[in-house]
Amino acid sequence: MATIVTGGTGFVGSNIVRRLAEQGHQVVSIDLVEPDDMVLRYVAPWSSHVTWAQADILEPASLEVIGASHDVDKIVHAAVFTGIREDIERKDSRRIIDINVSGTANMLELASKLSIERFLYVSSGAVYEGLEDTGILREDLPLNPRGLYNSTKLASEHITHRYGELHGFDTVATRLSSPFGPMERVTGHRAVMSMLQQVTRYAIRNESIPPLPIGSWDFTYVLDIAAGIQTVLDAPKLSYREYNLGRGASVSTDDIVSAMRDADPVVTFQEQSDV
Repeated sequence: MATIVTGGTGFVGSNIVRRLAEQGHQVVSIDLVEPDDMVLRYVAPWSSHVTWAQADILEPASLEVIGASHDVDKIVHAAVFTGIREDIERKDSRRIIDINVSGTANMLELASKLSIERFLYVSSGAVYEGLEDTGILREDLPLNPRGLYNSTKLASEHITHRYGELHGFDTVATRLSSPFGPMERVTGHRAVMSMLQQVTRYAIRNESIPPLPIGSWDFTYVLDIAAGIQTVLDAPKLSYREYNLGRGASVSTDDIVSAMRDADPVVTFQEQSDV
């Protein structure tokens, strides 16, 4: 049996592919681009468990060809356009909706034709946009996100669950909390890098780090997220339809600055007036 992973050459996707292959899954990665050398090296020890397929999730015919070539029983849908800033929303409104909603619908249609057992939708903590920060955000809170990206993630959760009800396969959504770690890199296919990646990139280049937003985040190591996804995917029985995947502890702007200075005493931060 095989597990399809969409977005398998990307940041989170490549870590999911690696984790599933480590755990014995036969993985079929579907992505718009071929795996680069970095991805191939990252997954090399488990390469016999991975098949790389190049296709567009907006082209159902290509997806059907790949699906028909493998005995698929599970799908992890991680492909996404991460347009979380308003300027990106304005510029790429239709693209965000097409990839994040229509792409999900295409993968669900494929799932129904393949008669799979379980479909895992990789969602985001962005669905909690607008809620008061009370420390722990529970999966059963009423949600009303405003941003396009945030809204498409929640809409895709609802669509995923309804498809499963109609076509007879298990569905589950995992809401990721601020992933960071290996394989996050500039590829031209991810609109926004994480704050930790951006800060580290400036430091490595010996460049002064621009002012950081004031706040706190539940940054979560991406390999831990991948392990959580694998655990949910392989669970014999699921008690819930949505699961938060996070570290459960917040990191403030001051914490980031302090950690960077501990790691590199000569690192500099621009003051707000310097920009």
